[in-house]
Amino acid sequence: MVTYDPADHYERLAKNYDDTWSHRPDYVGWMNQRVFDRLQIEPGDHVADIGAGTGLFLRSLVRHVTEDNPIVCIDPSRSMLNQLPDDPRLHPVCASAEAVAAGEVGLPYDWLDAIVIKETIHHFTNIPKTLFGLAERLAPGGRLLVVTLPRRPQYPLFTAALDRFAEHQPEPDDIASAMRDAGLDVTLDYDAFTVRVNADHYAHLVTRRWMSVLSTFDDEQLAEGLEEMRTRNVSGELTFPDRFAFVFGKRT
Repeated sequence: MVTYDPADHYERLAKNYDDTWSHRPDYVGWMNQRVFDRLQIEPGDHVADIGAGTGLFLRSLVRHVTEDNPIVCIDPSRSMLNQLPDDPRLHPVCASAEAVAAGEVGLPYDWLDAIVIKETIHHFTNIPKTLFGLAERLAPGGRLLVVTLPRRPQYPLFTAALDRFAEHQPEPDDIASAMRDAGLDVTLDYDAFTVRVNADHYAHLVTRRWMSVLSTFDDEQLAEGLEEMRTRNVSGELTFPDRFAFVFGKRT
């Protein structure tokens, strides 16, 4: 297995990250709405997105804040944050989730009303400890939403990639338990978006190593995986469910 550094992965992806989703803009809108429906952001709320990246999945939230109470966009990749729109309603903070949870990073707010963590929790070095620290940053009534994939998504990837992803992906039930241990009232539910994508375009995304797990394969291993995918995916279009767990916690 290739030694994997998440920082290098996202530095490489930064300039073309939004293009990764250009083949399915409906998904971006769908996910934005699912996040808003659960967090229910209101005027004046102090909001943070941990793993905000380029801000692609903040569009439904940014409409509900002003430059006087911007969304705190937290990401350890400066290159990703540099791709944020030039919008005073977005306040970039280059830091890890662990540093924020430990109170080692200055934020514009003493307390947060809402925190969203979308598809980045698998990078946390200590999930229970980090979630506990983040829950401590919530105001009374504050909400914490973790959006994550199941351990084995129904993606048309090669088998070794799916197996390796499952090895390192936390179980949604375990995330929910950690949030309960942090003192939050927690609900867990699932929702899915039907993806339809050209097989050649999907192979191109794999070549670009759009998922972090793909960066753990060298060029030869990736080529073998792509050949496996081409053998299995003989049609021009791939259709599969992109299923997500939504773990929602509220501080009383």
